[in-house]
Amino acid sequence: MAKASSAGNTPRAPRVKLAGTVLSLVRLESGRQTRGKLHQLSVTGGLLHLETPLDEGIKVEVIFHVGESTVRSKARMLFPMWATQGYLQPFEFSDLDDEDRCNLQVDLQRLLDCSAAVIVPPAAEVAETSSGANQ
Repeated sequence: MAKASSAGNTPRAPRVKLAGTVLSLVRLESGRQTRGKLHQLSVTGGLLHLETPLDEGIKVEVIFHVGESTVRSKARMLFPMWATQGYLQPFEFSDLDDEDRCNLQVDLQRLLDCSAAVIVPPAAEVAETSSGANQ
């Protein structure tokens, strides 16, 4: 049986649920553009609400404004999921530089502090909380 990689042991970045309040532009390598709404966001990537899904694995540029930051970064699209009105499609940043990552982290923390967003805990924390409540 194969062992899990050590990357699986690192904690996931906290995700902020934006519920579609942040508009985004997704620019494909072909030059085609599509608009979406950010459903969740973290410093490692996010979850877009799109009208039509994009192919898994394609490279795009995502552009959006959150807090005081305008993020313009290359990203890789992950497997889309059907939603009631469109698709939820996760993405991961592929070249977000350290300064932009730090600025984004500050802006996401401000959103949490203002209670304008809800933090989504990693699945492991949810499981620990659930099992602790049952004791």
